[in-house]
Amino acid sequence: ESVTEEADYDSDDDEDDEDEDDDSEVKEENGVLILNDANFDTFTADKDTVLLEFYAPWCGHCKQFAPEYEKIAKTLKENDPPIPVAKIDATAATSLASRFDVSGYPTIKILKKGQPVDYDGSRTEDEIVAKVKEVSDPNWTPPPEATLVLTQDNFDDVVNGADIILVEFYAPWCGHCKRLAPEYEKAARELSNRTPPIPLAKVDATAETELAKKFDVTGYPTLKIFRKGKPYDYNGPREKYGIVDYMIEQAGPPSKQIQATKQVQEFLRDGDDVIIVGVFSGENDKAYQLYQEAANSLREDYKFHHTFSDEIAKLLKVPPGKLVVMQPEKFHSKHEAKMHVLDLKESTDGSEIKEHVLKHTLPLVGHRKPSNDAKRYAKRPLVVVYYTVDFSFDYRVATQYWREKVLEVAKDFPEYVFAVSDEEDYSSEIKDLGLLESGEDVNVAILDEGGKKYAMEPEEFDSDVLKQFVLSFKKGKLKPIVKSQPVPKNNKGPVKVVVGKTFDAIVMDPKKDVLIEFYAPWCGHCKKLEPIYTELGKKYKNEKNLVIAKMDATANDVTSDHYKVEGFPTIYFAPKDKKNNPIKYEGGDRDLEHLSKFIEEHATKRSRTKEEL
Repeated sequence: ESVTEEADYDSDDDEDDEDEDDDSEVKEENGVLILNDANFDTFTADKDTVLLEFYAPWCGHCKQFAPEYEKIAKTLKENDPPIPVAKIDATAATSLASRFDVSGYPTIKILKKGQPVDYDGSRTEDEIVAKVKEVSDPNWTPPPEATLVLTQDNFDDVVNGADIILVEFYAPWCGHCKRLAPEYEKAARELSNRTPPIPLAKVDATAETELAKKFDVTGYPTLKIFRKGKPYDYNGPREKYGIVDYMIEQAGPPSKQIQATKQVQEFLRDGDDVIIVGVFSGENDKAYQLYQEAANSLREDYKFHHTFSDEIAKLLKVPPGKLVVMQPEKFHSKHEAKMHVLDLKESTDGSEIKEHVLKHTLPLVGHRKPSNDAKRYAKRPLVVVYYTVDFSFDYRVATQYWREKVLEVAKDFPEYVFAVSDEEDYSSEIKDLGLLESGEDVNVAILDEGGKKYAMEPEEFDSDVLKQFVLSFKKGKLKPIVKSQPVPKNNKGPVKVVVGKTFDAIVMDPKKDVLIEFYAPWCGHCKKLEPIYTELGKKYKNEKNLVIAKMDATANDVTSDHYKVEGFPTIYFAPKDKKNNPIKYEGGDRDLEHLSKFIEEHATKRSRTKEEL
């Protein structure tokens, strides 16, 4: 919820001293009433139907629509009974805009007995007037929601019978859920009109605690896709069109059928990623259904294929009922098998298929690049060799020349992942490693757990040189590279300046409690905090065992896993005896009073003797 929190944090200066009574009387402009935060509720309280337009003064579409809206106002005024037509400047009436989930302009809504009815039609007088008249009819009832409501009683019946269904677990009070609701309902409406329809459903997790517990719901909203009752995580977008596209994709089979040997040959010749092909006798093959199920749980990260073709089975030299996992030809080497085959006997369960794919995802020395970095190369330790990596025809020989030298070493260290990377793709990583000016064509680094990184001293690259470097790492003889600003010469101010090189010495000092703020030079909230933080430093200046410190987290490495910095400013309190268990400052105002309270609450017994000034 950090977004809303940040917004609140800035709102203290918005309280303009406008005359309240001036705002509460309803003014009119060319027949359109002007409503705002102050007069909205009193005006609408006793009205059956009101037409509302939320606009922004700068918005072009709103200006074009204005004359049409004035005509609508005139027409509805002549209606029997007359129907009021109002406009609201959403940039000024911020609480109304958020109450009605206004995210674009102009947004048109019809208020019926205080409840908003969305208007999705075209912005023409005829269509809007017709819709307003329809809603104002005393017999009008709102259309049923397209989103199904699930409870303990109907959950199993609905979910277990569906080929695919998306379920949202929500809490009525949760802001993110409220923002998702109108998008989710629009997606539900659109997907219910498909053939076959794809149902969307919701569960109030605060009321249906059993269901929430059963599916490990710990935060809101939690979305899960169920296929015949089996849950899968939903990792898609959270607005109407995104949900629709994602669910249509998910409703398709997780594995694509291939029929021609040419396709397999193309994967091998031009491919860039692991090739996964299930070979089956036909769609009724038990192993085939099992394969589809397993593929569903990995479909986000892998492309799955299957075939019923004898030709392809011959080409791969396997009988039906086998799963083949292999690498494109450019990654083949004499140190590894050309293909990894799993026998899909009927007893194999989905987890074996999954393990087989995960185990053989990477070749012995693959190509790590920005597009596959997060999905394929997240495992640590990772040994990376940087040079001009280019597998296109003209450069392949040179690229392979160095890759083969890496293979010679990689085969002896199965416990580490090895990869080559193009130095231009990773220039900022190479810079952080201090290797930008190394003068060598080939540079090497080891990226270890906890963000630790090691750079090889620049020297002419060869297999032996790499082997020695990996061995030194294995024996724990290497010093990590730490991105750091220079150590400040004078550090006597009320707030101690920490840099990458001094993080351990200052923040992890077992003799002192430390309050550390991680900031970014460009961050507005950090600038706002600065004078308060300096004040805090002055307040505790004479506490011998307490340090108030700050660090620019964009220019320095945090050399401990236990201080995660995901936004700015991030503040931790590190008690002297609990350096690996710091307490994060969350939720409170960033002012002197709350920060002092936070310190007092978590400080180890403080030294009572204040030095005389």
